Amino acid sequence: MSAKPTEHAAADIVVAGHICLDVIPSIAGAKPASGLGDLLVPGKLVEVGPAVLSTGGSVSNTGLSLHRLGFPVKLMGKVGDDPFGDLIRKKLREHGERLADGMIVASGETSSYSVVISPPGVDRIFLHATGANDTFAAADVPADSLRGAKAFHFGYPPLMRRMYEDGGAELESLLAKAKAEGLTVSLDLARPDPESPAGRADWRAILARVLPLADVFLPSFEEILYMLRPDRYLELVELHGTSELLAYADGPLLGSLSEELLSMGAAIVGLKLGEFGFYLRTTADAGRLGGMGACAPAGEKLAKWLDRELLVPCYEVEVAGTTGAGDCTIAGFLGGLLRGLDPEDALLAAVGAGACNVERADAVSGVRSWDEIRERIASGWRSSERVPSLPGWSRVSEGGSGSGIREKRRSN
Repeated sequence: MSAKPTEHAAADIVVAGHICLDVIPSIAGAKPASGLGDLLVPGKLVEVGPAVLSTGGSVSNTGLSLHRLGFPVKLMGKVGDDPFGDLIRKKLREHGERLADGMIVASGETSSYSVVISPPGVDRIFLHATGANDTFAAADVPADSLRGAKAFHFGYPPLMRRMYEDGGAELESLLAKAKAEGLTVSLDLARPDPESPAGRADWRAILARVLPLADVFLPSFEEILYMLRPDRYLELVELHGTSELLAYADGPLLGSLSEELLSMGAAIVGLKLGEFGFYLRTTADAGRLGGMGACAPAGEKLAKWLDRELLVPCYEVEVAGTTGAGDCTIAGFLGGLLRGLDPEDALLAAVGAGACNVERADAVSGVRSWDEIRERIASGWRSSERVPSLPGWSRVSEGGSGSGIREKRRSN
């Protein structure tokens, strides 16, 4: 079997990693009486409506968001040479004729897909086939596919078997290749099933291995709490009766997690907090920050990014859906790095893109152009006051009208 990328287009940022096809049957008229078990009965015929077909995963969500923001982007997900792979590439081309040019097609492999079963009034369940994502390897991203770009973003290694096997050796090799080309390297995670091989992997050891190569690390609070503090994660799950733990993040815990991640080698750590905003922590090592590659801050900008701890709340919007919100937030933040913004403005771009996303039910169609989002922010877009407990933090004056950005000041 061979895996070959098609023709590569010039891009400012390469977005690689997990991609799949989401198959979402309409079950609007099939509301179960007391739970999903009433619906999924052996031998029962359940009538459903038309299915929505869309691409999902980091490559689709973050990559297409960057495209909608106006950044030249190259998408490098891996699919099989099967009908689902053809459909994934077709769906990408609907957003831009060249957006499937960098996709990797593996002969004889199957493409990843999810069947999303979402009846009204019941939590969704996902039937997921990992497909070609499991065989994604560093060799699938040749060095010449990275040349000319400024940044490389890789998403969802916990959902890609080769990336977490052997202690993360393949992930390390991939990120090292991007660093060798002088790109700023960004890494995002996904929360694995605790009972799966990915859930049982030694993520602390994997992160210690790869974070010196990841300039920007952008997991969610829940993902990184599970990976670095599994006992604390399980304690909170048991205490509150849910694995949705964003409401229980606070300043001391965010600070402790980010400090450990910086000590492992990352230059910039961003923790996604859903409706509670976006947290940023940067290294106090000027050499590490200045060595981030093509998007590294320099001169006066370097001082503005050095040793910062900030949190920006979300903007207030009417929420239609939250699919892909974290990926779109990442797109806004990476756009800020590509544009050379100060950290405050990069944070506002991040939550601005995320807020536009949730105004639509799907993963990316709500994302507006870069200029439109910036104009909306400048016009006094109201920020939410819903943030974690931040003892000792204060508001910052920079960042635009209504930003509500908080900062933990460093004592000299």
